[in-house]
Amino acid sequence: MASIPTPTSAATDDASAQNQTVPLAILTTLFFMWGFITVLNDVLIPHLKALFDLNYFQAMAVQLCFFGAYGVVSYPAGTIIRKIGYQKGVVLGLLVAGLGCLMFYPAGSLRVYGLFLAALFVLASGITILQVAANPYVTRLGKPEKSSLRLTLTQAFNSLGTTIGPIFGALLIFSAATVDTSILSGDALDAHRQSEAEAVQLPYLMLAAALILLAIVFAFLKKLPVIIDAQQDPQHIGKTAWQFKHLVLGAVGIFVYVGAEVAIGSLLVNFLGEPQIAGLSERSAGSMISYYWGAAMIGRFVGVALMLRFRPQLLLTIAAIAATILLLVASLGSGSIAMWSVLAIGLFNAIMFPVIFSLAVAKLGPATSQGSGILCVAIVGGAIIPPLQGLLADNIGLQLSFLLPIVCYLYIAFYGIKGYKIDEA
Repeated sequence: MASIPTPTSAATDDASAQNQTVPLAILTTLFFMWGFITVLNDVLIPHLKALFDLNYFQAMAVQLCFFGAYGVVSYPAGTIIRKIGYQKGVVLGLLVAGLGCLMFYPAGSLRVYGLFLAALFVLASGITILQVAANPYVTRLGKPEKSSLRLTLTQAFNSLGTTIGPIFGALLIFSAATVDTSILSGDALDAHRQSEAEAVQLPYLMLAAALILLAIVFAFLKKLPVIIDAQQDPQHIGKTAWQFKHLVLGAVGIFVYVGAEVAIGSLLVNFLGEPQIAGLSERSAGSMISYYWGAAMIGRFVGVALMLRFRPQLLLTIAAIAATILLLVASLGSGSIAMWSVLAIGLFNAIMFPVIFSLAVAKLGPATSQGSGILCVAIVGGAIIPPLQGLLADNIGLQLSFLLPIVCYLYIAFYGIKGYKIDEA
């Protein structure tokens, strides 16, 4: 890539590697933060479901608003970042996400579901800008053939955030939800509901402070190199990202992957609470979500090692098939077998996003930032598929609704076998 200096000597190559290591280490903190924030939705959904007496479909409005932001914001974010640069794009994303976190304070005080959803949309808009800036940045900081490995490594720290997030959320958010509301009425019930609503304020105020602090730090960083989307091949002149088949198919892959992963995580608390599965309380089940996301963290570190020996597209196919088998067991089984099967899916989800993303943006040349925006728009799958599964859960039962993500994983297996291939004809 023209954005990566061509070394003229071994010494130059070593210096370039060192210059790339520092930015990668800095950007890793972003992946941790947005993983931590995103997974809090898995705790927030059952909390708001109980607080506002929602059914599964209504509760999934949380993911509709959160991931719907990707559909609205991603494409214009690609244009903005192309104009202001990747580093300023990161700062902008952090500030917008911080504003969204601050909005949880009035939402909790006024106890209005719509305000919670608005806060989630603004928060997700900031994270969307971060993703559009940071994901392609990581793929460009080094050798093109190692882009999947680098993105998987940074995504592993994203999974560290998703592993810690549910524990943090379960302790702080569910702390006010331990009272049997069936014995309360009148003012006592209203006071308890208010306490539950305000339980979200402290966690999100803490996150707002962290995000704004990170924005200040990133604004003054001098270690981040300038990445320019320059052409790789003369035949790419005038081509838009939409003209690359592997990018379009990759966008579908991102859509179904995020949709499946989010749908599973969103319903885990309720799934583990089913009598035939584990019969866990909300607080205990909320903590168990860490196993799902923790498996993803382990899988990403293992994936980094495996990518040193195997092609990423092969690993993607194997992971998708394994996830399909585990979903069948979780949907049709019971007890600990079903419980651990659904939690183990996180292990195979691990490499899917970074591999699909890096394969999809390969050889886009000057259309890279546009392609990144398209792929981040595809994250809107997290807004579409969870409500569909929620609708199924309301009509055919929660456990059987887990059959829906199987279709998603079968498509991902196809992308790993054939869809990733670059057709430049």
